[in-house]
Amino acid sequence: MQNYITARFKQRKRMNKMMMSLAMLAVLFGLFWLFWIIATLVTKGIPALSINLFLEKTPGPGEQGGLLNAIIGSSQMLIVAILIGSPIGILAGTYLAEYGKFSKLACITRFLNDILLSAPSIVIGLFIYSIYVAQVNHFSGWAGAFALAVIVIPIVVRTTENMLLLIPNNLREAAIALGCPRWKVITMICYKAVKSGILTGVLLAVARIAGETAPLLFTALSNQFVSFNMNEPMANLPVVIYQYAASPFKDWNELAWAGATLITLFVLGLNIFTRLYFSNKRK
Repeated sequence: MQNYITARFKQRKRMNKMMMSLAMLAVLFGLFWLFWIIATLVTKGIPALSINLFLEKTPGPGEQGGLLNAIIGSSQMLIVAILIGSPIGILAGTYLAEYGKFSKLACITRFLNDILLSAPSIVIGLFIYSIYVAQVNHFSGWAGAFALAVIVIPIVVRTTENMLLLIPNNLREAAIALGCPRWKVITMICYKAVKSGILTGVLLAVARIAGETAPLLFTALSNQFVSFNMNEPMANLPVVIYQYAASPFKDWNELAWAGATLITLFVLGLNIFTRLYFSNKRK
């Protein structure tokens, strides 16, 4: 009996080592490609960065220029998308966690939200194109912002619901027992308890849509001018990177690398700021 137990123990130990080795190989495989991508971006993108990127608009072939119009266009659409998508996502997540929970509508909403989370962004771009761009007969910054807002909503819905579900029911029951209305319990107690988690979800949504190209190709398109009119085609970094990276002109290729580096640094800085901010809050 003792020999059998010893043999089984050795067999399980060998199996554990084998599975740990496979898991480590998978991690190293993923990290290899990640560091390769970052190294390529640093070696080709950092040298292309200059002050002219923020002072001059996108140039024609053989001309000197920057990415001013693309940066301004992306910023406008990003802000509008967050202002549209975040409140909708927070309210929908609140309904799922606080009011609906196990209702039929809540189950259907969660199912559709999961589909929307995994939907290819190009499908969302085509959807906005068919219901908005095709109706007004022109591309615009509004259409691009609407497409990005549709991507934002399911991310914020999922994050808000998960954060609110972490709050103990005893906290809600204590507030209601003291005569606090349901809406005030949610806004003044629940939101306050999970505001860092909800804000993290919003920032994750910003990082997700910052580099989306496919939806903007069908909605905002692009132009070569600095424009603050959201009702016209609007330049944006992802589309400019896509167009310039595929061009045969070396100066355009360098601008594409510079734009890709800007987006990467923006997303990296956003994540670092979020972690530092909330770590200080916890302390």
